[in-house]
Amino acid sequence: MALNPNLQRLREAGVSIWLDTLSRELLDTGGFAELISDYGVTGATSNPTIFAQAITHSDRYDGQLRQLAAGGERDPQELFFSLALDDIRAAARLLRPAYEQSGGTDGFISFECTPDLADDTGATIAQATGLWQRLAQPNVMIKVPGTAAGLPAIEELTRRGVNVNITLLFSVERYEQVIDAYLRGLSARAGAGEPVDAIASVASFFLSRIDTKADALLAPGSPAHGQVAIASARVAYQRYRAKFAGPGWERLRGLGARTQRPLWASTGTKNPAYSDVRYVTELIGPDVINTMPEQTLQAFAGHGTVTRTVDASPDDAERMLAAAAEAGLDLGAVTAQLEREGVSSFCDSYRELLACIEHKLAAVSAQP
Repeated sequence: MALNPNLQRLREAGVSIWLDTLSRELLDTGGFAELISDYGVTGATSNPTIFAQAITHSDRYDGQLRQLAAGGERDPQELFFSLALDDIRAAARLLRPAYEQSGGTDGFISFECTPDLADDTGATIAQATGLWQRLAQPNVMIKVPGTAAGLPAIEELTRRGVNVNITLLFSVERYEQVIDAYLRGLSARAGAGEPVDAIASVASFFLSRIDTKADALLAPGSPAHGQVAIASARVAYQRYRAKFAGPGWERLRGLGARTQRPLWASTGTKNPAYSDVRYVTELIGPDVINTMPEQTLQAFAGHGTVTRTVDASPDDAERMLAAAAEAGLDLGAVTAQLEREGVSSFCDSYRELLACIEHKLAAVSAQP
C-alpha cells in the first residue's frame, strides 16, 4: 500500500506525524511498521497511561515477566522498566530509517520519567540519565514534565547530551521557560567544548484539554469556545520562531545545534461538536510535530485537508486570547490546574500499572 495522499501532503507541509500510543501488540502484529510505511508515521510517544493500558489489558508481557521473576527480580518499578524499555528499543529500531533519512531531526520514540518525580529536580535528572544510558539509542527521547522542578532538569539533561521531550505543557509562558532552559543547556555544553550537533529536543504542547477546561468556564455562545487551545498554540509557534533567531542562536546553530521543535499533543478531539481533525488542520506548518491517537490519524487520512495554518493569522490568535481574558477567562489559572491534573492523572496510571505488575507477578509465581 502506498503512503496515504492526505498524510503525504501533511508531511510535505512540514509536519512530522507521530503516533500517540505504543504497545507490544502494535509492535508484534506489524501494526506499527504498517503505520510507518502506509501512514507516514515518523515517531511515537509513550506515557504512564499508555503503558498502563498496554500492560494491564494484555498477556503479551506475561512470558517476559515470568522470566524476570524466575531470575529473581521482584521490584515492580524495575519490572516495568524491563518490559517497557524493550518496547521502546523495538520502536526505535523501526524508526531508525526515519532518523537517518532526516539527518537526526525526526524518527524518535519517547519514554517518560516516572510521574512521582515530577516535582523533584534531582531525582528526575538521575532517573532520566539512567534511562538514557540504558536505552543507548540516538533516536530515543526521555520525557520530562514541564513543571517548575522540570525546568532545571531540562537544562541539566541537555547539558549532559540527553534528548529531552518536555511534556505536560499548557501555557505559552511555561513554554518560553522551557525553550530558555534548553538554550541554557546547549550554551553550557558548547561552552565546555562538548558537541551539540547530536542533541534533539521537542516541547509537547497539550491542546484539547485546554479547550475542554476553557469551554466549561466561558459563557454560552462565547466566540472563544473551542478557540483557546489553537490560539495558544499559534502564539507559542510565534515564540518558537522568535526564540530560535538572533546572534546567540546563530552561534549555536553554527555548531550544529537543532531547534527544539514544538509538538502538538492531546490532539484527539474530545468535544463531538468539533471536527475530529481540528487540532491537526488548524496547526499545519514547518518544523512542527503532531502526535496523534490512531483514531485521529485514520480520520485525517480519510478526510483531512492541508493548508498552512499555524502562522496564517498570528495577530488574530493574540486577539482571541485577549478577548477570552476580557470575558473573564483566567488562562493562567486554567493552565496551572491542567498541569497539576496531568501530573496527578499520570501518577494514578503509574500506581495502577505497578499494582497490575504486582498482581501478574503473584500469578506467575504461583504457577508450577
